[in-house]
Amino acid sequence: MSERQWEGKPPSAVLISGGSGFIGSHLVRRLLEIGSKVICIDNLLTGRRKNVLELDESERFTFLEADVCNPIEPGLLEGVEWVLHLASPASPGKSPVSYMSLPFETLAAGSKGTWNMLEAARIADARFLLASTSEVYGDPEVNPQPESYWGNVNPVGPRSVYDEAKRFGEALAMAYHREKGLDVKIARIFNTYGPRMRPDDGRVVSNMVVQAIRGEPLTVYGDGSQTRSFCYIDDMVEGLLRLASSEHIGPMNLGSAEEFTVLELAELVREMVPEAGGIHFAPLPPDDPKQRRPDIALAKRVLGWSPRVRLREGLSKTIAWYRQEIGEGLSG
Repeated sequence: MSERQWEGKPPSAVLISGGSGFIGSHLVRRLLEIGSKVICIDNLLTGRRKNVLELDESERFTFLEADVCNPIEPGLLEGVEWVLHLASPASPGKSPVSYMSLPFETLAAGSKGTWNMLEAARIADARFLLASTSEVYGDPEVNPQPESYWGNVNPVGPRSVYDEAKRFGEALAMAYHREKGLDVKIARIFNTYGPRMRPDDGRVVSNMVVQAIRGEPLTVYGDGSQTRSFCYIDDMVEGLLRLASSEHIGPMNLGSAEEFTVLELAELVREMVPEAGGIHFAPLPPDDPKQRRPDIALAKRVLGWSPRVRLREGLSKTIAWYRQEIGEGLSG
């Protein structure tokens, strides 16, 4: 866990979009644990109903299969103190649930969806948190990346549907803050991993772990020298809660400051999963970032937050979850 668990005042009610997705489902659970009422909106395009199915037993949890690209029903907003917008395809690559395979849906979630959730927050007089991304920095020419860095994004490349949707969402959120006085927080989330990532979602950790458990070669794009920083899901949820409850306005990086090459990640997974095959090198995708590491000085100073779960420990928990998932024959 982080340096200390968040001990703020729980919001009485939270409206969250994308709550049956990877990060969303963990955040929903944590909010229920601290006593909040949670209304989850998800169209299940990339989220999984099974991620939150058992939560239906809680009187404080409501699941609505709906699209945030449609206006939020005002009747849902009674007592809502936080509005958290996580809905969007978020996986790269060419998997069926990646943003490259769902370009129009990704652009719509970042534009119409963000607008509707901001309107919901305005109507409810609630705090608003946007789950943005490290992808707003593109293929960075600065390492690590601070919040002040404007990025190096290809606006017409294959990744742009996600990058620019999130950049638009950030601009829209700040316009709501400046023009309508909305309390806005923007979490620039760096690579996060852990249980409940879809086995077929195309992210590097899930790809490698699933391939390893199935005894297949691990796919490494390019020569594997590109770097990433991996934050375990429990640490990310802690950071999001602290940001949502803080007085900070605008963007804040959340992620691990530890940097690994993709090849180092592959070798660690192979070490931890004995049945893993070798390594298969594949061509590097267009606009794939060479470096990705957050400067988290702001989060440390304002939130008292920094990740505590080291990569080996987090991978061990993630591998155990995938062994059960794959063992049950669940591939989606």
